Amino acid sequence: MEIGSFLIVFFTVRYIRNSLQTAERFPEWDRMLTIVQYAATALLVSDVFLETDFTKWFWHLLLIGLVGAAYLLKDFRPVRNVWLAVGPFILISLFGDVVELISEDFYKSIKDIIDIAGIFAFIWLIATWLSSQKQQKALEKERLKRQQEEEQNRIIASQNAMLEQIVAERTAELTRQKEELEQTLMELKATQDQLIQREKMASLGELTAGIAHEIQNPLNFVNNFSEVSVELIEELKEERQKADRDPELEDEILTDITQNLQKITHHGKRADSIVKGMLQHSRASTHEREPIDINNLADEYLRLAYHGLRASDKSFNATMLTDFDDKLGRVSVVPQDMGRVLLNLFTNAFYATEQKRKTGLADYQPTVQVMTRRIDSENIEIRVRDNGCGIPAPVLTKIYQPFFTTKPTGQGTGLGLSLSYDIVTKGHGGELIVDTEEGKFTEFTIRLPT
Repeated sequence: MEIGSFLIVFFTVRYIRNSLQTAERFPEWDRMLTIVQYAATALLVSDVFLETDFTKWFWHLLLIGLVGAAYLLKDFRPVRNVWLAVGPFILISLFGDVVELISEDFYKSIKDIIDIAGIFAFIWLIATWLSSQKQQKALEKERLKRQQEEEQNRIIASQNAMLEQIVAERTAELTRQKEELEQTLMELKATQDQLIQREKMASLGELTAGIAHEIQNPLNFVNNFSEVSVELIEELKEERQKADRDPELEDEILTDITQNLQKITHHGKRADSIVKGMLQHSRASTHEREPIDINNLADEYLRLAYHGLRASDKSFNATMLTDFDDKLGRVSVVPQDMGRVLLNLFTNAFYATEQKRKTGLADYQPTVQVMTRRIDSENIEIRVRDNGCGIPAPVLTKIYQPFFTTKPTGQGTGLGLSLSYDIVTKGHGGELIVDTEEGKFTEFTIRLPT
């Protein structure tokens, strides 16, 4: 029984120290528990060597003291279950020793019962101990699990806070970028409007030289016929002062003056139409369609484009071939817009032939052809073909892109064909088709619904 008491004291003390972690949390109690372990060892040695029954009462005191401390002391409350495990063994051991002290005969008669009860109490102790260890492991596992969950929650909360901060920073950055992009878009739109206006003014500049040449011809006729008419009037006055007036000569002079005045009127109207065309081309488009003669419009802008290039380069020369369909009739278009399209195509055609001429090809004659055709009752087409250098295949898909140009810097805005494409397709519901072979020809076809 003493060995059992020693084992119980030893493992109970160890259980209490480990469970409560007395070395770190309760150093005073840890020292006392260590003394209890030494005392139990000393009692065991006394039992072995002294062979006295007196020490068994010290075992009872030690056990009752441990269980009482575990049950009564506040610091030991977490290990109160030690009473459930050790209590039955203490009670049976104490009961046996008290009965033996009072009546040895009676003790002998129930000794077997007390021994069996002691065995069961010891088994109960072990079972309770194992169960307690299992529960303690489960609780420790649960505590660790809860601790891990708390750590994970803390990490998640930290990550969420970090993500919220990142999202807030990213949102602020995107907002800033959005504002910058909106500002950039506004600036690009303003720049685009300026470039479009620049393209219009560039085409107007190309017209100026051609118009100067075109308007000079009728003005020369007006001046010449005016001078001749003045001379004829003087001649008529002189004839009337003669005594032998010749009525037939007077009638002939009057007829010549009348014809001169008719020619002056004709060429004056021609100059007036040129000026009106220039003003119409320079002003902003109203997008109002008018039924006009496409043949006259194409012929006029062809000559203006040609003389415009001649004014800037006296060495430039090209053959102009026209094949206009007399049955074309009047077509409803926006005159200034369609004029810009034709001027751009004619200017590009003359430019392409001039670039090919500068390569020094023998027997090369720059030629630009303009043809109009009525396809059917609802559609017409205008073809502008040149025998210039053609368009390289790699850039063919880019020619209608805004700001794309193959001309040297300063000679093109890259908006001519882009604006022309928009005017034909979006403004008039037509088509602008290109057919080309590098080094041989380029042909643009405008198809318009009538």
